[in-house]
Amino acid sequence: MASSTDQNLLDLTDKDTREKLSFWDRRVDPMAPLTDRQTDSILELRAAAEETLLPAELPIEDICSLSSRSLRSSFTAALPESTEEVLLQGFQMLELHNHRIETAQQFFSWFSKLQVQMDQDEASKYRKTQDVLNGYQEQCDAILNDVNTALDHLDSLQKQYLFVSTKTGTLHEACEQLLKEQSELVDLAESIQEKLSYFNELENINTKLNSPTLSVNSEGFVPMLSKLDECIEYVSSHPNFKDYPVYLTKFKQCLSKAMQLIKSHTVNTLQNLTGQLSKRDPLGAPNADNAFTLYYVKFRAAAPKVRRLIEQVEQRSEKIPEYHQLLEEIHQCYLDQREVLLSPSINSTITDLTSQNNKDHCALVRSGCAFMVHVCQDEHQLYNEFFSKPTSKLDELLEKLCLSLYDVLRPLIIHVVHLETLSELCGILKNEMLEDHVQNNVVQLAAFDAVVKQMLEDVQERLVYRTHIYIQTDIIGYKPAPGDLAYPDKLEMMEKIAQSLKEEQMKLNSSNSFSDVQLEESENKKLISSDTRLQSSVSPADLHGMWYPTVRRTLVCLSKLYRCIDRTVFQGLSQEALSACIQSLLHASDIIQKNKTQIDGQLFLIKHLLIMREQIAPFHADFAIKEISLDLKKTRDAAFKILNPKAVPNFFRLNSHNAILEFLLEGTPEIKEHYIDSKKDVDRHLKLSCESFIQQQTLMFVGNLDQFLSRVGALKTMAVQGGPTYNLSQQPWAQPAKINDVVMSTYRVLKNKLPSTLQSMTLYLANKDTEFILFKPVRNNIQQAFQKLHALLQEEYSGEDLQIIACPSMEQINLLLSVK
Repeated sequence: MASSTDQNLLDLTDKDTREKLSFWDRRVDPMAPLTDRQTDSILELRAAAEETLLPAELPIEDICSLSSRSLRSSFTAALPESTEEVLLQGFQMLELHNHRIETAQQFFSWFSKLQVQMDQDEASKYRKTQDVLNGYQEQCDAILNDVNTALDHLDSLQKQYLFVSTKTGTLHEACEQLLKEQSELVDLAESIQEKLSYFNELENINTKLNSPTLSVNSEGFVPMLSKLDECIEYVSSHPNFKDYPVYLTKFKQCLSKAMQLIKSHTVNTLQNLTGQLSKRDPLGAPNADNAFTLYYVKFRAAAPKVRRLIEQVEQRSEKIPEYHQLLEEIHQCYLDQREVLLSPSINSTITDLTSQNNKDHCALVRSGCAFMVHVCQDEHQLYNEFFSKPTSKLDELLEKLCLSLYDVLRPLIIHVVHLETLSELCGILKNEMLEDHVQNNVVQLAAFDAVVKQMLEDVQERLVYRTHIYIQTDIIGYKPAPGDLAYPDKLEMMEKIAQSLKEEQMKLNSSNSFSDVQLEESENKKLISSDTRLQSSVSPADLHGMWYPTVRRTLVCLSKLYRCIDRTVFQGLSQEALSACIQSLLHASDIIQKNKTQIDGQLFLIKHLLIMREQIAPFHADFAIKEISLDLKKTRDAAFKILNPKAVPNFFRLNSHNAILEFLLEGTPEIKEHYIDSKKDVDRHLKLSCESFIQQQTLMFVGNLDQFLSRVGALKTMAVQGGPTYNLSQQPWAQPAKINDVVMSTYRVLKNKLPSTLQSMTLYLANKDTEFILFKPVRNNIQQAFQKLHALLQEEYSGEDLQIIACPSMEQINLLLSVK
């Protein structure tokens, strides 16, 4: 029983133990909760066990489930056919089929034994699992010990690494500092050496400059100059260095020696050239044909010897004042040598040209200027062989050489009397020299340009002076010869000569064979038509030889002055000349009127004023801006005539007789045009002469009729102002018979004198359009007078009185006034 009790206690203890163990890891309020790390370890162990353990080594839960499944499967493998079989199988499984249970005690003993066995069987699974877990724990403890040992080794290695790394970094920093200090020391040494190199060069440069074998043409001379310039520039830029003034002074002394060598070599070369060229002509013939050629050839040959040194001086002249001074000295030496050679030769050449052209001033000026042009161009080209930078001293020398020509020409110019010569001289200097030569080569001919302009001013001054004298003596003081005033005789004679030539030409054409005439019929018609137009449009007075001498002289004088003098001076002279010419024409017109008829004097004056007005137009084309405005409101017909080129050809040019008369006499449209005073003076006298002609012709044709109409107008004015009433037909001077006398006398004058007037206009003007323009106001005045008379007669007189008066109709008057 004791053993049974102990067994029961043991069983109870195991049961309690199992119950208590179940509380350890329960989900709610566990007695021994596991940490996350422990839980993860158990899970990892379970996973490993599932992979490696046998089925018998499965976890407790799995073993239990497996056992329950095996038991269930064993008990329920097959359904027995009877209860005995079931029991038999059960007992066989319990190994009790050979025992017999007869009493309850046996049953309880058997049952207790069975229960203990079952408990032992159930606990064995946990023991095995516990044993496995203990083995795992031992392995984990061993692994943990290994890990701790490894961590200790790693910690030791880390400490050793930090110690070594610290020591290495310190050593590296020390090395870098040493390298930095070494580099600084090296740079300092190089800097000191570089600075000292400029000072150390002083001895080398002094040695080279004091060497008796040193030559400026040697290869080492130019590099030595460059090094010397560098040393001077460096020392000058560091005044804080010790002994700065001493070394700078010594370097300057070396520079002076070097420049003295350059100057000596260049000057000696130039002087030797001059000496050699001067010795070649011991007899003093500097104007020989090959003299100038030799002067340039020798210098050009020697130019490369010194140009290399001069280029070095020019390159340094802008930065170093000493080199600039040296360059100026070389320039002066070169120019002095050229002057020594050229001055005698140029003076001799000019003297020879003067002797060869002592009577032809124009040829002398042209050849002398051409010679100096070549000298200036050659000198500039030779200068460029030696130097690459320009200098004003070259132009000063050339201007001095050109003045030698000016000094010879000026005394000759101021004694020239003829305007033609002075005008030609102006053309040579202005057109040929200044415009053709100087403008195409401004740089090389700058000195020549100044001298030519001065010479041109002298010629222009002389030309203006001689023009004033010419106007006084040859225009104002002109005494006309009888032949100059033989108008209209000379025009009639020229017209007869032209007519005879025309008849001879027509006879010559008619004598040709019929076939020739037939072949050339069209061409002859053109020639005859052209000749007819020429004879009908050109007056003998238009011929240059038929102009009044003062007109011809004035126009020739202006043509000479036009392109020779300044605009303002020309305007003054042209005004003076034209005024003098107009006065001479007025005087000649008065003489012709006294010797011949009034119409001859008037047409003579009008014709020559037209000629002057037409000929002076080109002179003013460049001098005045013409502002033309047309007022087309007054007369529509006049506007049409102005705007129609066929009606008034060349109107806006104002250089034809027709346009000028239209401009002066039409009155409408109004034309406003700005000219200089000289042209306005001609226009004013032309207009006055035309108005005088119109007034005189109107008075001659309808003077009596105008006088009668004026008396009628005065009588009407008195009546309007409150005077007595009147009956015009009862006035003694206004009776029909008296009016008939006035009308008939006026008609006879028109019929008898109108053809001679038109013939005179044709003789002087010889242009139908011009004649029409000039005669149109006269015709209008005559028509207006008869129109007023007709209106008066219709108003004041009866039909019977009108028959007595017998006034011609307007158709008769217009037919009589028609210009054919």
